[in-house]
Amino acid sequence: MTSTMWTMVVAIVVYMAMMVYVGIRCSKQNKTTDDFYLGGRKLGPFVTAMSAEASDMSAYLLMGIPGLALMTGLAEATWTAIGLAAGTYLNWLFVAKRLRNYSEHIGAVTLPEFFSKRYKDNKNVLSIIAAIVIIIFFIPYTASGFSACGKLFSGMFDMNYMTAMAISAVIIVVYCTLGGFLAASTTDLIQSIVMTIALLIALGIGEGTIGGFSKVFENVRSLDGYLDLRKGFNVATGATGTYGGFKVATTLAWGLGYFGMPHILLRFMAIDDPKKLKTSRRIASVWVVISMAVAVLVGVVGYSLMKAGIVNTYDSSSAAETILVDISRYLTKLGYIPAFVGGIFLSGILASTMSTADSQLIAASSSVTRDLLVNTFKVNLSEKATMIIARLSVIVIAVIAFFLAMDPNSSVFRVVSFAWAGFGAAFGPVMILSLYWKRATKAGALAGMITGGAMVFIWKFIIANLGGVFEIYELLPAFIIAAIAMVIVSLITAKPSQEVICEFEEVGKIK
Repeated sequence: MTSTMWTMVVAIVVYMAMMVYVGIRCSKQNKTTDDFYLGGRKLGPFVTAMSAEASDMSAYLLMGIPGLALMTGLAEATWTAIGLAAGTYLNWLFVAKRLRNYSEHIGAVTLPEFFSKRYKDNKNVLSIIAAIVIIIFFIPYTASGFSACGKLFSGMFDMNYMTAMAISAVIIVVYCTLGGFLAASTTDLIQSIVMTIALLIALGIGEGTIGGFSKVFENVRSLDGYLDLRKGFNVATGATGTYGGFKVATTLAWGLGYFGMPHILLRFMAIDDPKKLKTSRRIASVWVVISMAVAVLVGVVGYSLMKAGIVNTYDSSSAAETILVDISRYLTKLGYIPAFVGGIFLSGILASTMSTADSQLIAASSSVTRDLLVNTFKVNLSEKATMIIARLSVIVIAVIAFFLAMDPNSSVFRVVSFAWAGFGAAFGPVMILSLYWKRATKAGALAGMITGGAMVFIWKFIIANLGGVFEIYELLPAFIIAAIAMVIVSLITAKPSQEVICEFEEVGKIK
């Protein structure tokens, strides 16, 4: 490894050390499991906003969107970004404050606990099903994050994949185990800043190297459909595509996933003052729009960098996901300071992955410890013992995820896409109707949850194989079918008890 490479390593080590330090500091504020899993509802509006969005974006922001834009043009990447931005805003607008007020009113700390207490489910059936859904989708989701870290370092520094992944996983587990939700949220704030810096620097370097944005757009203007939101252009094959209304609707459906993401919804529940959520919404929405717009532009600039031989020649969107890594490798040839900047790039990619993995670990751990062990099986433990088990569950879940990620050839984003659909369909319709429909029943919520989760599997592996109009992103049909199932079952079952209705109306009066 060259001396400039070591400069890059120093930047990454400093970043990782900072994350562990945050975990140590936050550990002193965890007195109870409520603190460990929800930060004692003490988050400020800025931390709430940025930690929610950093935990949401994962490596898709710094790898997926630029790679997609580079190899297929603006159409798919832009419509995906629009869907995600719309979903972000609507989630903050309609779910955030209502969920924050409702969860505090009924004393719910986790998402499964919210569903059970919302419907007075004394047998905790809803809590059990919700916890199982979280475990099923979050463990492989976390594994995909570990895998992304492993691929990043093994590719950049010629490290062994398993060693690279183990180092990343240990860092994440250490600060999560020590600091819990507060550490995850605080580090997510830092990681969102690092991600933003990495994107802006990448855009600046690309634009400066090529000779200005006019030159960048001149290079792609000759590619028929590259800049057209209704066409697109396959760089690998040289073919112009078509992106009609059907594809647009399918792509926009990504935004529906937000209504069911446990690691994002927990941020809404954790803010110290629900009146500050309007500020959080504005911060989050602006950051998402700007960051995704820059990510798309990085992809467009990347085409010129590829043609100039500065980065590799890619043959697919998946291969082009390494665009920032390749820019970092290029910077090591220019001296120590550029190499340090390259280290910031890699830290940004690492941040985008870690910010999602840490939130997933906390959410999955809470499902095992609080929702299953304590609330369902009624295991009587002291507060100290519960904290120990909570931390141990983080480690156990991380170990399972680590072993699932042992295959370096696994598709990171295929797993992310499927898990996103699973949460969006299983929890999204149930969450919205639980917050806004007084007639919703426990049986209806259970039907919606099970139907949504099951339909993701059924559509993905059976119906989509029929092709044609059925070959759409499984989240859209699963979300719709789950909502219908919840409405129908709620209407044909007995009305909620007066206690449940009164509680619903009381929450509606909270300003």
